[in-house]
Amino acid sequence: MLLNPFVVSVSRPLLCGRIECFVSCVFLRDTSNESGATDAVALSMSIGEIEDPEVKGKKKRGRPGKQAPVRVGVSGVCVNKGLSSVVDEWIESYKQDRDLALLDLINFFIQCSGCKGTVRIEMFRNMQNAEIIRKMTEEFDEDSGDYPLTMPGPLWKKFRYNFCEFISVLIRQCQYSIIYDEYMMDTVISLLTGLSDSQVRAFRHTSTLAAMKLMTALVNVALNLSIHQDNTQRQYEAERNKIAGKRANDKLELLLQKRKELQENQDEIENMMNSIFKGIFVHRYRDAIAEIRAICIEEIGVWMKMYSDAFLNDSYLKYVGWTLHDRVREVRLKCLKALQNLYTNRELFPKLELFTNRFKDRIVSMTLDKEYDVAVEAIRLVTLILQGSEDALSNEDCENVYHLVYSAHRPVAVAAGEFLHRNEVRHDSHVLFFLCAQLHEHAAYLVDSLWESSQELLKDWECMTELLTEEAVQGEEDRQESALIELMVCTIRQAAEAHPPVGRGTGKRVLTAKERKTQIDDKNKLTEHFIMALPMLLSKYQADSEKVANLLQIPQFFDLDVYSAGRMEKHLDALLKQIRLVVEKHIEVDVLEACSKTYSILCSEEYTIMNRVDIARSQLIDEMTDRFAHSVEELLQEVRADDDDIYNVLSTLKRLTAFHNAHDLTRWDLFGNCYRLLKAGIEQGSMPEQIAVQALQCSHYSVLWQLVKITEGNPSKDDLVALRRVVKSFLAVCQQCLSNVNTPVKEQAFMLLCDLLMIFSHQLVSGGREGLQPLVFNPESTLQNELLNFVLDHVFIDQDDENQSMGENSLRIEALHKRRNLLAAFCKLIIYDIVDMPAAADIFKHYMKYYNDYGDIIKETLSKTRQTDKILCAKTLILSLQQLFNELLQDQGPNLDRTSSHVSGIKELARRFALTFGLDQIKTREAVATLHKDGIEFAFKYQNPRGPELPPINLAFLEVLSEFSSKLIRQDKKTVSASKVRQREGGAQNGGGRRWSCDRRRVCSLSEESSVESSWMLRNDTLQTPGALQTPQLTSTVLRENRPADQHMPDPDSEPGSENDFVHK
Repeated sequence: MLLNPFVVSVSRPLLCGRIECFVSCVFLRDTSNESGATDAVALSMSIGEIEDPEVKGKKKRGRPGKQAPVRVGVSGVCVNKGLSSVVDEWIESYKQDRDLALLDLINFFIQCSGCKGTVRIEMFRNMQNAEIIRKMTEEFDEDSGDYPLTMPGPLWKKFRYNFCEFISVLIRQCQYSIIYDEYMMDTVISLLTGLSDSQVRAFRHTSTLAAMKLMTALVNVALNLSIHQDNTQRQYEAERNKIAGKRANDKLELLLQKRKELQENQDEIENMMNSIFKGIFVHRYRDAIAEIRAICIEEIGVWMKMYSDAFLNDSYLKYVGWTLHDRVREVRLKCLKALQNLYTNRELFPKLELFTNRFKDRIVSMTLDKEYDVAVEAIRLVTLILQGSEDALSNEDCENVYHLVYSAHRPVAVAAGEFLHRNEVRHDSHVLFFLCAQLHEHAAYLVDSLWESSQELLKDWECMTELLTEEAVQGEEDRQESALIELMVCTIRQAAEAHPPVGRGTGKRVLTAKERKTQIDDKNKLTEHFIMALPMLLSKYQADSEKVANLLQIPQFFDLDVYSAGRMEKHLDALLKQIRLVVEKHIEVDVLEACSKTYSILCSEEYTIMNRVDIARSQLIDEMTDRFAHSVEELLQEVRADDDDIYNVLSTLKRLTAFHNAHDLTRWDLFGNCYRLLKAGIEQGSMPEQIAVQALQCSHYSVLWQLVKITEGNPSKDDLVALRRVVKSFLAVCQQCLSNVNTPVKEQAFMLLCDLLMIFSHQLVSGGREGLQPLVFNPESTLQNELLNFVLDHVFIDQDDENQSMGENSLRIEALHKRRNLLAAFCKLIIYDIVDMPAAADIFKHYMKYYNDYGDIIKETLSKTRQTDKILCAKTLILSLQQLFNELLQDQGPNLDRTSSHVSGIKELARRFALTFGLDQIKTREAVATLHKDGIEFAFKYQNPRGPELPPINLAFLEVLSEFSSKLIRQDKKTVSASKVRQREGGAQNGGGRRWSCDRRRVCSLSEESSVESSWMLRNDTLQTPGALQTPQLTSTVLRENRPADQHMPDPDSEPGSENDFVHK
């Protein structure tokens, strides 16, 4: 147990009063009280009561053989007095008996270290410091690693503050007499030097903190002496320069004497500082304990700032520079903050020039520190360096910091934005930077980084609009216009939403009243400006799809009440006219979606402008649907369609599809014409792939909008039948499109099938919607196999071959993202029990081979399916291993090379599967036992084709199965072993009585002696596990092509499909 710093032993009556005063005032001084007085608090409690302030009177158990600490109340003279009063009393006692006073101070430092020992007067007078410290070390209780400076809680934090304050007050009030007596300071410095070299961490930490604070107080004294010396010297020079008649020789003598005395005091103080620096700092700034190193660096920064004439030179700066490489975050942080305090003062830059040149590269590299708070402080320091000297950093150094504005960590990005703002303070500068950052094209993140430092500039939308409405330009300036528009839209979003973009921050925080008012004012300002400016900008850039797509995002941030409140309907009409022209002129998806979203926002029922916008939208849709119906008729009637017919259908269909995504267009019955296009493409096989993709998407939107109308109203039976007929026909078309020769069409059909099967699954009737039961569709086995085969053929493909054909890295990443979406869509069907879980076996078996690409998706699927059904999931896992083993047998034949990489790969996959069962063997008992049962049956199921006397061809599968043996509980291992013996004997009997020999060590690898004679697996009344799962008929394209017909071994006990077609009749 640590000695309570404010409990004083009754065995020391001579020291009781003074030490109690020191420690109690250090610990309990109320820092919020300006008079310095402490709270009147009784201090008769032990350290245990501080840690656990329970009800008084509870008895606490002490350690065996040790007495509980004696509680002694602090004398009333100390409770209500501040540190200044205590120090004054100590000074008086020092003048009376300096040995006893110093003994009090020594014991004060010992007790504040947490030591229970006491230095007695005879020890102080007769023993050297090293002997005293050794004696105290022997009495130190190191059972606990805690001591006052490391104890948590506000009470101990207050102790640390007051401990440091006490040392500062002590030196301040002794600076005119006692510290120069060559006894007090020599004794204290000698003691602290010895303690700082102790092997006991508490001594070393406490004494280093005391010494550094002592040094800081001495630096303050030295600075005052230096100021007094300068003043005395000026007074002396002024008096000496007077004419002889007015010169006071007595005053000159006094000034000379005072200057000499000040110089002697200065020399003594410098000697003390040198002793502390060389005896303590030089050794402790590289101490093994990070807290001690941090203390040293923090204080040397204070010295250099406080007394720059003496300390701000390379002899001291080098220690900070070296410590920039410290491995601990806290120490590096202290270095950077110490340097920030120096670089803030412009007058100190000449003294820092050599240090800057020497350690600049390290400081710049710290902007990429793995600890974000260190990186933030490093960027701030680099910013200060650049402010003091523009030539201090090279262009390369600046560029390394510039790109951090795109960091995902917002404080780092904001600090980098401040650095960028110091150099780039105009719109065109930000635009040029945005264009030059070729690796990062995320304007929203750039704006967010600059928002705090350049907010006024970024919200100067009038200036931006004026730049954009100037004469049209070409080439490089056109790119700058595009970048400026993108930045402008991002600033509008930032001002209107008042939160960082996605990926920065943990979510939307609650705005303060001031922030909320700023947000409302900004939204009103941008609305009033862009209501008039936006139509002009759209008119100018309506031919540029990129610019128009960005500009059309602006209305979603408007306060739309301004249109009616400010009587600005004419500007609304102008905006609607420009949007219509954009729709008629463009077929790019992003532009059309932006137009559709803008119409959707303007048509909100809560605004009075809704009717005006709805009329304009309906007129536009009417024209497009009429044009689409006419062009479809022409296309279907043509024996051989030309490019104009195809373009007319495709362009109109793209527009309608984009609008159908955000608007209910079911009253225009777009599904009929889209379905005709799809059926014609399937029958004739000549429909262009882009038309087929758009028709599929438009039909999908039509189905969903019909479902929305039914779920929101009270549908009749006829409505449900009509929608079911539409969904059934569309599912059939999508299934047929899976066989299309065009990959985009197949991918679109696959995604829509997965989405519709998910939407119209058994979950549709949850939440009290049993009336929608007729709309539930369950895919039959044929459709499930087609979906599975699509995944195997289009997701798990050879990466190297694809890389050779695609070439560029960006295209490979895009293709991988698309394949991940395909796999995720199918896995959702498995997770939600829409596709039978055994189909997941073909997914799980690729876990290791495609771990980098799809490992997270497969692992999540495995986790979710286990939550649904542990036993069925276990059977699916063993089925996936069996499939891999069968494929290996087909490639290598019955004589497997068990040391080959293929066998090792299967075993590694089994080991990974075993890890997913976790550590709770009770919860997974049934699943693991079922897995072993199926694995053993598979190992002994088929005889060797070369003769019954030889081992079964699947016997080597037991090696794979052994990877799961650690998950079996002890009671089940003997049962599993017995099951293997029965399987082996059955195989021998089937062989005409001739026994084949096998490796007994391998066969018994799963067995273990158990006192339990029977198991739950042998009891008929406990668990009925289903039979082994049937391997799906179709597993992959390669397997279908290479597998001989006579090697297909279906399970005769498997259940047939539950339906005759892919939907309910």
